[in-house]
Amino acid sequence: MSPKFCAWLLKKMGWSPVGGAAPERECVILGVPHTCIADFLVSYLFYKSLGHTAHIMIKKEFFFWPVGPVLRHIGCIPVDRSNGASVVRSVLSEMQKSEGEFHLCLSPEGTRKPVRKWKMGYHTIARALNCPVYLGYFDWGTKRISVGPRFETSDNARADTDRIQQIYEEMKLTAYHPEKYVTH
Repeated sequence: MSPKFCAWLLKKMGWSPVGGAAPERECVILGVPHTCIADFLVSYLFYKSLGHTAHIMIKKEFFFWPVGPVLRHIGCIPVDRSNGASVVRSVLSEMQKSEGEFHLCLSPEGTRKPVRKWKMGYHTIARALNCPVYLGYFDWGTKRISVGPRFETSDNARADTDRIQQIYEEMKLTAYHPEKYVTH
């Protein structure tokens, strides 16, 4: 889909983009709050409307014919969620194959169900890629979407994740399913 068409469709759906794409060649963008599959559609349209591709991780079970080739075409990466190390290897492999930028978007919640302790795979990947993390969001209450502010990671994944959850709490975002969104 063309960036112009994606921007038009996003606007027709009532969404307002805030800011542009991440300026770095490589980065990790968190997508919060993630409570339904529609979050993917809105995020996809947003990033495409900016003329960029956001890569996302999807469990490998979805990569069957004819869906698999379509998912790969739009930037999806198949991952084996049973092994954290293989997830990182899959992402690094895809990054090495990419020509140009590699913006990886993922949900630290790791699922669309309510989760109090967010996963820290984003941190491992950002450190392995030596790239920044952006606190992206889609707010269903205001219908605003953004790559969000840049967050520099430290050597302490748990402390960083706790701080990120606190920042998201302060943002007062509304999820598609508010009862499934927990920041702490």
